[in-house]
Amino acid sequence: MGVESHWQAWHRAYEDPDSSLSRRLAVVTRHLVTAIHEAPEGPVRLISMCAGQGRDVLGALHDHPRRLEVQARLVELDPLLAAHGRAAALAADLRGVDVVTGDASNTSAYADMVPANVIVACGIFGNIAPEAIRDTVLELRRLSARGAVVIWTRHRRPPDLTGSIRMWFADAGFAEVVFEVDRGGGSFGIGVHRLAAAPLPLRPGRVMFAFAPDGADAHLPGSFEA
Repeated sequence: MGVESHWQAWHRAYEDPDSSLSRRLAVVTRHLVTAIHEAPEGPVRLISMCAGQGRDVLGALHDHPRRLEVQARLVELDPLLAAHGRAAALAADLRGVDVVTGDASNTSAYADMVPANVIVACGIFGNIAPEAIRDTVLELRRLSARGAVVIWTRHRRPPDLTGSIRMWFADAGFAEVVFEVDRGGGSFGIGVHRLAAAPLPLRPGRVMFAFAPDGADAHLPGSFEA
């Protein structure tokens, strides 16, 4: 048996229903349900970056009335986490959900799934440099359909960058729908933004961000928020 990766260990917090990660999952899933409901009629294109096991997307689609309209691409670098997501999607008979093992930072990973109506960017902004967050937010406009919804997360520990991230979304042409913080004692923030400007064309092969190797410098000791 191989050594468990940082991110595989990180996902164990989901097994505790009282963890901040489980609380965050519940909020993200709720916003995903709404975003899918409100998407234009017809197929709903959804992409999830650094998707992990895909718990948020799969949870939102579990009994969603539009579950069969959703065409989703979930991209995860860790092969075991991606395999878990694929198995869960298969078990739920979600044939429109494609869980791939790949580099979520590269825009080419989404080339045949954009422009997307819903974009999930959770667990990313707490693990990359501020300038990479800004660059990623700007690039999201090139992955978005007109009126697309982006759901993102970021911890609020010092330095709290959530205010800057909200401003960067505004600068990129997104209107804020809601921003929520953890009311259970944790430090996560969750933003939902809708593209108000005209979409821009995809730039294939664009690298948006880079994680620390296997999350080595991603979190404070004992933290499971990103």
